[in-house]
Amino acid sequence: MSDESGLSYKARRRWALVILLIGMPLYIVLAVNVVSWLDRPSLLVELVVYVLLGVLWILPFKFVFRGVGKADPNDPDQDQG
Repeated sequence: MSDESGLSYKARRRWALVILLIGMPLYIVLAVNVVSWLDRPSLLVELVVYVLLGVLWILPFKFVFRGVGKADPNDPDQDQG
């Protein structure tokens, strides 16, 4: 299996944890600040902004999270079936 990111499975798992525990809370604070700059828009506009920001944060990190929930493909000790 070719790894496009150049990161090993364990490195991707570590980076995914860092992104979720540190990056995501920072991004939430940023998203709330962005919405506060809009001078309290209507509920629908606010919802659209939060949904867009909620999807946009993951796009740069998509390769890190791909396959992280599966078993390590390089670990010979795990059963593959």
